[in-house]
Amino acid sequence: MTNSNDDAQADLLIQEVDEDLRQEQMVKLWKQYANLFIGVAVAAVLAVAGWQAWNGWQRQQKQDSARRYSEAVDLIAAKKTTDAMTALDALAGSGTQGYRVLADLKRAEVRVAQGDGAAAAAILDSVAGSSADPLIKDLARLKSAYLQLDNKEPAVVEAIAAPLSAESSPWRFSAREILAMCALKRGDAARAREMLGHLADDPAAPQGLRARDAELLASIPVSGPDSESKP
Repeated sequence: MTNSNDDAQADLLIQEVDEDLRQEQMVKLWKQYANLFIGVAVAAVLAVAGWQAWNGWQRQQKQDSARRYSEAVDLIAAKKTTDAMTALDALAGSGTQGYRVLADLKRAEVRVAQGDGAAAAAILDSVAGSSADPLIKDLARLKSAYLQLDNKEPAVVEAIAAPLSAESSPWRFSAREILAMCALKRGDAARAREMLGHLADDPAAPQGLRARDAELLASIPVSGPDSESKP
């Protein structure tokens, strides 16, 4: 029993010595690196505070842009187009990224309503060349192609619409409609009829587009042997 008690006391003494040594080492480390530890802690606090402030500022900017966009839309509804365009021009230049794009799309819409397709196409082309979301950029290209059908050579419009007609494109049906119109403008009625027929019969195409293309298809005269009356 004596040996066991002695061993237990020895172990306890060793533990106490180890704890004293660890405490002494911690004190030495703290004295040596106290300024560094404090600096890191302060930097972490400042980083968190800065991040929260930045997020708060961004939220405020988005809310401000949303308010300005809503006011511009209200001005359009009130037929105050000049004031609306002034507000949209300012938002397109100083709003948050998403609302800058929305402002540009709305500006183009107003220009179309005013009969200025060239100005609208120029605005849309600027969106297409911006850092906006790729989906929005393709939409801008599509809208620009529609607007340029009447005043650009078919090859120019086809160059815009062709990449958007790929099967993977969400805008493929509208792009194919544009390509059909380009074929018609070139005088290739057979190609236009073929493309419009596919669109009108495609159940995956939007219903409105199918109906529009079926109507356009019916308005194109059939030429060649198929159009000759049989005896």
